[in-house]
Amino acid sequence: MMALFRATIRTSKTTNGIRIEKGMSVDFASVNPSPLYNSSSKEVVDAFQRKYGIDLHKAEAANSTNILVVKIV
Repeated sequence: MMALFRATIRTSKTTNGIRIEKGMSVDFASVNPSPLYNSSSKEVVDAFQRKYGIDLHKAEAANSTNILVVKIV
């Protein structure tokens, strides 16, 4: 069953010329519960790329220290 998740940036930072701001968030659907435990999951990274054009891996921000993932429904 598909669930809806929200991933939100926890702290502002600039790395490798990429700026992320606290509060930036994306919603995404997933059939896998792993986004709750793995903020570097493909779904999270792809959603930020689509909405903001940000590569979280290049910004060194694809981790649970920088991103909070919660299940919405």
